[in-house]
Amino acid sequence: MQQPVVYVGEWLVTPSVNQISRQGRQLTLEPRLIDLLVFFARHPGQVLTRDELIDNVWTRSVVTGHVVTQSISELRKSLKDSDPNAPEYIVTVPKRGYKLTVPVVWSSEEEEVADSVVTPSTAEALPEARAEPPPAKVTLHNRLNAIVVWGLFLLALGSCVALVALATIDAHPPVTKTRLLLNPRDIDIHLVDGSGCTNRSVQHAYAVGLGSLITTTLNTFSTFMVHDKTNYNVNEPGSSGKTLTIEFVNQRHYRAQQCFMSIKLVDNADGSTMLDKRYFVTSDNQLSIQNDLMSSLSDALTQPWPERLQTMLTQYQPAQSTSLVAFYQAHQLLMRGDVDSLGKASELLDEVLKQSPEFIYARAEKALVDALRHSQQPLNEKQLAALNNEIAYVSDAPGMKEMAILYQIETVDLLGKGNVDQAYKMINRSLDLEMSWISYVLLGKVYEMKGQNRLAADAYITAFNLRPGDNTLYWIENSVFQTSVTRVVPYLDNFLSEE
Repeated sequence: MQQPVVYVGEWLVTPSVNQISRQGRQLTLEPRLIDLLVFFARHPGQVLTRDELIDNVWTRSVVTGHVVTQSISELRKSLKDSDPNAPEYIVTVPKRGYKLTVPVVWSSEEEEVADSVVTPSTAEALPEARAEPPPAKVTLHNRLNAIVVWGLFLLALGSCVALVALATIDAHPPVTKTRLLLNPRDIDIHLVDGSGCTNRSVQHAYAVGLGSLITTTLNTFSTFMVHDKTNYNVNEPGSSGKTLTIEFVNQRHYRAQQCFMSIKLVDNADGSTMLDKRYFVTSDNQLSIQNDLMSSLSDALTQPWPERLQTMLTQYQPAQSTSLVAFYQAHQLLMRGDVDSLGKASELLDEVLKQSPEFIYARAEKALVDALRHSQQPLNEKQLAALNNEIAYVSDAPGMKEMAILYQIETVDLLGKGNVDQAYKMINRSLDLEMSWISYVLLGKVYEMKGQNRLAADAYITAFNLRPGDNTLYWIENSVFQTSVTRVVPYLDNFLSEE
């Protein structure tokens, strides 16, 4: 049966295999993105509202506008395919919806017809002259002879088949091939467990912090999708088109030991190196290394940073490198999410703020840490009053209204007070500003409180996809309130059990 295909601009869309292709290039998209593109193709030039898209593309009874916005953003990235001269396939019509602006031509797939072998009929195969019919009676002796002959023949034939099969197995052991279609816009970040230098725990926290910063920055401000695998170094093939590795290398130079941090970005399509830098790490240059690395990534990926990112980085950086290192240690403890780690993170952030009181992002992170602590182990009246003062201070701080962490803090606080509707608004505001795994975990918690477990499962899987590993799983299961992974998101439970 022929399946419908459609030309959308330069792209040939084949829904049956979830693929789009043009000029020899082929991309595999998620089924929901293919369904979305096909629905646009059935209504070319028409303005489609979010409600129309939800009713016709998503089968769920409740889907948020954020899900539609995120899906259209991903679809635009795929259709652009990193071509700056590509047309805008889907445009936003302010206060109305979205419209497909390129020509659409419907067609059908060419069926592959296998050559068939025509076998002549029995009547044509037999000669016109037929032998005399056999005698009506056959002796028992003749029947026994026939049975013995056929039995010996079948035994010999079976032995030959078995010998051939054994010879084939010995000569050609089975080979399993895994075919993965690389996505050139995806990047995996790995932390290589190499030869550590002195003060290994501080180096590890610094590398994890850099990985987190790069992931959030590129996912929010670029067309790349980044997966932070610094907590998930599983040796398995991936489909990401690029890999960034962070490794600390301890080398002897003459009579002294030197510690280098190696940063390498490789294009997996052809094995070429896009970025290869080594930084000699000292106690006071971590901040300058971070700034140089972000600039180098911008050049290597030909991804200029927008002005809002520059503003965000200003908030994110203290005046002293020592404060940055301590902040990253606290941030790593926050990622773990358990009560003991959150308590240590709060103490470390207190020390950071004593050294760098102007470091407003550290103050915001302390408020988030303490809000999470209160959700797991209630604070006393004095601690709770201090937390409320911190939240109020952060809310009024210059520039914080444009920082996602403010709305993460308020989401945790509102969920603790049972104000689910307002928490839903806050976490969506956070996602509008920043695409981070923490925000998606909190979105899942909000959906659970709203009784929408299917949407919660989507949010949790997205969080785990952005930063897979034990840390994210612990957050899903224990942050704010306990979640049953087996009941709410069984896919993730099955995925982890196969490791």
